[in-house]
Amino acid sequence: MNFPHISQALGVVHPICIERGRNAEVWDDRGNRYIDFVGGIGVLNLGHSHPVIIEVVKAQVDTLMHSAFNAVPHCGYLAVAEALAAFVPVSYPLSCMLTNSGAEATENALKVARAATGRQTVIAFDDGFHGRTLAALNLNGKVKPYKNRLGALPGPVHHIPFPSGDSDVDADQAMAALERLFEVETPADEVACIVVEPVQGEGGFRPLCRDFATRLRGVCDRHGIVLILDEIQSGFGRTGSRFAFSRLGIEPDLLLMGKSMAAGLPLAAVAGRAELMDAVPKGGLGGTYSGNAVACAAARAVMALMSEEALAAWGKCQERLIVEAHRRWQASGRFPMVGALSGVGAMRGIVFEDTARASGGEHLARLLTAAREAGVLLMPSGRRRNVLRLLAPLTAEPEIMMEGLARIERGLESLIQLETKEA
Repeated sequence: MNFPHISQALGVVHPICIERGRNAEVWDDRGNRYIDFVGGIGVLNLGHSHPVIIEVVKAQVDTLMHSAFNAVPHCGYLAVAEALAAFVPVSYPLSCMLTNSGAEATENALKVARAATGRQTVIAFDDGFHGRTLAALNLNGKVKPYKNRLGALPGPVHHIPFPSGDSDVDADQAMAALERLFEVETPADEVACIVVEPVQGEGGFRPLCRDFATRLRGVCDRHGIVLILDEIQSGFGRTGSRFAFSRLGIEPDLLLMGKSMAAGLPLAAVAGRAELMDAVPKGGLGGTYSGNAVACAAARAVMALMSEEALAAWGKCQERLIVEAHRRWQASGRFPMVGALSGVGAMRGIVFEDTARASGGEHLARLLTAAREAGVLLMPSGRRRNVLRLLAPLTAEPEIMMEGLARIERGLESLIQLETKEA
């Protein structure tokens, strides 16, 4: 679908235009209703138009819409920094800067790591995703579609395999690749930072191996390498806890946050150890819109709503419903393309396998259309775009979740009928 005056370089998954939303439901400009399992690609963990968020945002607009913090600080920015210090589960005092987007947080984290270490080399992981801006782009663990026709990108950046229980790479293999990198490509004492997602988003909702995470933390400590954990998609409750890194038993030196941080308003952050965050010369961090007052008001409300108890309850409910539906689809034997369930908590993906009729990616591409026609919006992921990622709001009512999953099943049934006719 082509939209007038919009660059064709913007890829669009669903050729519709939505006008309004309420929690996990949206309506397009023709009045059609959908269950939203995309959630702004992980932005709407608290759903569309959460009443508390609406209330605080309206109140903030009446008071102060914006002040550029680098010029004239405002109370909202300071309040978010204080709230983050309590919300992020690390043992050290947290220091932060607010940004407009996750990609901008990534870019600034690279600046911090370079300034703090005096080094330039970065290590990232196959299938990782960290943004579309130029330096963040080079961290991404696949070429298409992000790096095509762009030539040399800021570096040096090296990639190693991502170890996960949901992949064919284990901790020993990933450590061997890292050790080889130090021996063959770049010495460890020239590496500024290692950037990794505790649960890959674009990569197919694969959780990082806990054993590898422990060993990686040790490598960074021994060699003075900054460990950056990217929780832009997995953070703010997506997995059923505040941040996924808590499941790994390690702490980051720098943490990247974004997406659901402000319930749909543009706000992100890089936070971590003060000695690192203070290493950039004064004036080297900041931005005109970074930490906008209205977005800050939303973020404070988000953190207040995301208590440990609420997140655990939401996550367990959503996980149970997804796991039950997946088991039912596999047990029925009707959907041979439905493969393994990936991810953790409420951050779940379903792998679509190749069959004699089509590749997994082709099956999933057809399902996106069939499911949309059945009234549910879905999103692909994975290097081969063969992993269905489920990003319904954590606050979705159980009956709406079940309705959405039932509509996915209807889409699967339509897919089988279509492929049978084609055969």
